[in-house]
Order: sequence, then C-alpha cells, then structure tokens
Amino acid sequence: MNDKLYQIGQLAKMAGTNVDTLRYYETAGLVNATRRSASGYRLYSEQDAQRLYFLLHAKKVGFSLKEIKQLLGLRLHKDEHTCEEVKHYTGAKISEIEAKIADLEKIKQALESLHMACCGGGESAENCSILSTLEDPDTFKHTSDK
Repeated sequence: MNDKLYQIGQLAKMAGTNVDTLRYYETAGLVNATRRSASGYRLYSEQDAQRLYFLLHAKKVGFSLKEIKQLLGLRLHKDEHTCEEVKHYTGAKISEIEAKIADLEKIKQALESLHMACCGGGESAENCSILSTLEDPDTFKHTSDK
C-alpha cells in the first residue's frame, strides 16, 4: 500500500494545529508517528492524520483528553462496541455542559447583583460596594466552592 506520509510540520499545518501540540498528543499516547525517516523525522500516515482529526474534533466539542483516549479505544475496536456505548459519552458530556452552564448562570447573576449595587460614580473607590462586598467574609458563605 502506497500510503502518503507526512512530516510533523506538514500534518500540524494540515490539521490547523501546531507542532508542539502534536508532540504533546504524541507524548500523551493519543497520536503516534507510523514511522521515522532515515534522518529520524516523525512520519505520519493518512490513518494517523484521521486519528488526529478525530482527536481535534472531539476536543472542539468539549471532550477531555482522558475522554478522547476512551473514545479512541472505541474507535479502534468498533466491532466490539455498540452505538449505545458511544452515545453514552455524548450524553454524559451534555449533562456535564448543562451543569457548567447552570454554574455560569449563577455566577452571572451574582456579578449582575454586584454590578447593579455599585453607583459607578467618579469618586474614590474607598467606599465601593463591589470591593466591600467581595472582601466581606460572610458574603458568599452560603455558597459552596467546587
């Protein structure tokens, strides 16, 4: 099989990422060079490029590198897994994102309250309600830090 081979810089450019990122993914065991040239350069195949695209697309939709490693395992052994198993990962990620959105909404509401409480005048910030509220140890006692 005459598989086209790419040097690391070529593959990085094709994928819209940089060489350091590609090296990091290689160190993490997510992408591996198929071969090395006689002079020691990493050489990546079309399959390696597809794996990198998979990784980058999965990262773009919010999967962590640990989750991507699991998805890559499913991808590698498609015949041993069901669509239900694969779908589980997206469902879990959706739930995680919804929880983050809820947390961000709470943060936004708290910031809006702080913002609205401040007069925003040109006087000294010595009596600024935002700064006073943020330094008050009792202000956020009712919330739990994650």
